[in-house]
Amino acid sequence: MHAPLSPQAPAEALRATLAELVDGLPPRQAAQATARLIANYRGATPTDAPVLRDRSDVVAYAAYRMPATFEADRAALGALADAVPQWTPSGHTDIGGGTGAAVWAAADIWPDPADGAAPRPVTVLDWAEPALALGRELAARAPSAALRDARWRRARIDAALDVPPTGLVTVSYVLGELTPADRTAVVDAAAGAAEVVAVVEPGTPDGYRRIIEARDRLVAAGFHIAAPCPHSAACPIEEGTDWCHFAARVSRSSLHRQVKGASLAWEDEKFSYVAATRFRPGPATARVVRRPQTRKGQVLLDLCRDTEELSRETVTKRQGPLYRAARDTAWGDPWPPREDPAL
Repeated sequence: MHAPLSPQAPAEALRATLAELVDGLPPRQAAQATARLIANYRGATPTDAPVLRDRSDVVAYAAYRMPATFEADRAALGALADAVPQWTPSGHTDIGGGTGAAVWAAADIWPDPADGAAPRPVTVLDWAEPALALGRELAARAPSAALRDARWRRARIDAALDVPPTGLVTVSYVLGELTPADRTAVVDAAAGAAEVVAVVEPGTPDGYRRIIEARDRLVAAGFHIAAPCPHSAACPIEEGTDWCHFAARVSRSSLHRQVKGASLAWEDEKFSYVAATRFRPGPATARVVRRPQTRKGQVLLDLCRDTEELSRETVTKRQGPLYRAARDTAWGDPWPPREDPAL
């Protein structure tokens, strides 16, 4: 068994470990397995047939998809943490977590206690045993004790799923693989078990619709929306006209570039998400929902506001500190920035 990696952020540790795994696969085999799996995931995946069949499948797909899933999960959980800065999860269950991208992201947002206290209990539920095995192998080398001690449990992700009480439940890139009835049941199971629920889906119109369905069920169950929405009322986007999504920057590995025939060292992972809490959070006053437009002497920000509406704000150079903050503001950020009360 490999020893844990030297102390470093989970993001760097994950990249290093995945790179070592891919080094053990012939490049053509890895690229072919990844291309096949991508095609399968983009099609209709029956819920009684796991797509990840063996170790080579899991290694190839983890190397290709896990960094992007990690970055999307980390962005969503970071927005959640910003809305509830005094809260840390007492435990974490990841539903359909596969190789564990969401638990790695949570370890990056909420590190192990510095005072030597026991790390929070972490459980990953999935029904693909090869994915769980690889997740366990990756976590054994993690810098986080919570990850090294995590439990990897085989479970069907469907209406019969049982989720024990915990602090945080994540459902990341899972709902699209389930039937509508199972999607409803899984969100309800998460809501019944957790203080905080975070759901992440691809940033497509279909992914956004699944997020809205989950958001509606969480609100109906008594949860408050912490992120990205600055309110718990209905989404102000008119159905069919647009969809709410964000982007996370991902470093491309050599496998990424080989499979995609790409030359750039990065790509943007588009994702939609909702994070909700049993207690009242402190959501942003507004959220930047499109990439800011920088023009001469002004920045245009498209915002979703706590007044339950969408609007555009123009910040000009004459506004001094606010203008400088706007120039540094990114798609998905709260507005105005929380850290500067003068704004």
